[in-house]
Amino acid sequence: MQNNQQQHQHLSIVDSLLMQMFGRPKGILGRLGGFILAHTKRDFTEWAINLLEVQPDDKVLEVGFGPGVGIEILAATVSRGYIAGVDYSKEMVKQARVRNAKAIETGVVELEYGSVEKLPFADDTFDKALAINSMQVWPDVMVGLREIWRVMKGGGKIALGFTSHSGQSSTGLTEMLTTAGFTEAHLVETDQGFCALATK
Repeated sequence: MQNNQQQHQHLSIVDSLLMQMFGRPKGILGRLGGFILAHTKRDFTEWAINLLEVQPDDKVLEVGFGPGVGIEILAATVSRGYIAGVDYSKEMVKQARVRNAKAIETGVVELEYGSVEKLPFADDTFDKALAINSMQVWPDVMVGLREIWRVMKGGGKIALGFTSHSGQSSTGLTEMLTTAGFTEAHLVETDQGFCALATK
């Protein structure tokens, strides 16, 4: 019995360390998690962004941008548009702002600390929305998806990407998007993970 309890305690310590590194990154562990994420997710992030077919004048939102790799890729694509990001980790906002300093200076990129449940944007603002390995740590997925739907323009596309290490199941994802108000929800898979795509 005691052994079981020790094992359980050990697991919850590991869980909380992983959460600090990757879930809602904080402090030194968050910084380390950010560097790991920046290097392991780039190919997958590029793949997911390609699925969105981002145009040079699009307005794009990324929720849970982490170390800002997706923002960096988007900034290279969107020359006349605008990219906004919201992340719940102050550490990630800091890292992403450093990574994207030039694009922020020129006004192409705006990165905010905040939550998906209360996005600081007007209705019908964005042409595209992206969230990679982010949805599984949202406190309320439906509230988050409806909030993204609210700030998107009609005809806009959303991509929810998950690498195979995210712990997110693909089951029920398209149904969630449909319930939140999106249409044409479908899954696309790659050897690195999968992406749920839909349209407002």
